[in-house]
Amino acid sequence: MSLEGQPHHNAHLTPPSVCRILDANLDRAREGIRIVEEWCRFGLNNAELTNTCKQMRQELGRWHSAQLRSARNTPDDPGVDLTHPREERRENVEQVLQANLCRVEEALRVLEEYGKLYDPDLGRACKQMRYQVYTLESNFLADQRQQKLKQASLYLVTSPSDRLFEVVEAALQGGLTLVQYRDKDTDDVTRLNTAQKLKHLCHDYGALFILNDRVDLALAIEADGVHLGQQDVPISFARQLLGSQRIIGRSTTSPEEMRRALAEGADYVGVGPVYATPTKQDKTPAGLDYVRYAAERCPIPWFAIGGIDMNTLPQVFEGGATRVAVVRALMQAEQPTLVTQYFLSQLAWINRMRRRDEQG
Repeated sequence: MSLEGQPHHNAHLTPPSVCRILDANLDRAREGIRIVEEWCRFGLNNAELTNTCKQMRQELGRWHSAQLRSARNTPDDPGVDLTHPREERRENVEQVLQANLCRVEEALRVLEEYGKLYDPDLGRACKQMRYQVYTLESNFLADQRQQKLKQASLYLVTSPSDRLFEVVEAALQGGLTLVQYRDKDTDDVTRLNTAQKLKHLCHDYGALFILNDRVDLALAIEADGVHLGQQDVPISFARQLLGSQRIIGRSTTSPEEMRRALAEGADYVGVGPVYATPTKQDKTPAGLDYVRYAAERCPIPWFAIGGIDMNTLPQVFEGGATRVAVVRALMQAEQPTLVTQYFLSQLAWINRMRRRDEQG
């Protein structure tokens, strides 16, 4: 049937086996879109993405004619009982959504090809819809990353260590959701392999993985984003390569650098170094005055960084920080999981107090 409800001249000649393929994949695509739509509606509260999903689902429903439904033969379908262990378990919402987006894309490709035998308009419609789903997937990933970034209060910036993977995983087990891999001296092959392993480790725990400095390596391993220093490439250049769906952060040491980062479109900024730190030996500490400035003026997520540990954390709170980035406090910790939990509990407490003060 065409969208206008009139059967195409090929429709009555379509073999029953092709009708079964079309029926199964219309079901598959509609079900997958509905799963994504529910998260856009209830998880993201995003009306635009929800409406996009709804429109696609309804368009597919109009193609699901009585002729195609009548071809269904579930009892004799050899694929009904086929499954794979990876389909039986999902670790997080992201895996549910990614699996169903892939499912929709595959089903639309099948509908595009076999639909040409039934009604060329169906093939054309599904081709256009497949591109819509690709765009939806990009927008969705961007939205997911931005939501995680906004929710993150503790940011681990790694330093070279024989315990690198051990420390990062222990921190992730403590609830860490944002990790930056920073290594200025290692060769590119080693750095690439390490970054790939860290990305998978972070994603296993539902955390964001950011690569320091190197846009090319971030692109190669499909990192969630890149962090740029003041001497690195312009944000506009990084955005052109990485696209709108990935996160770009910028280090800032002064109000002027912050204003420039905001104008260039940074997704977040580092504010510091607050205190003297071996990581930035050439930088004069920006101090708590800059933290206070950020608390009053910065409209995007910002992380106080530089010499922050359990002893200096209260002072940083007093300056107005609600997010912090740490290096040595975690990388040199004997028990990274416990230290992570301590930082997160303190940050959660200060954020609750701030919200209460704002409301009262």
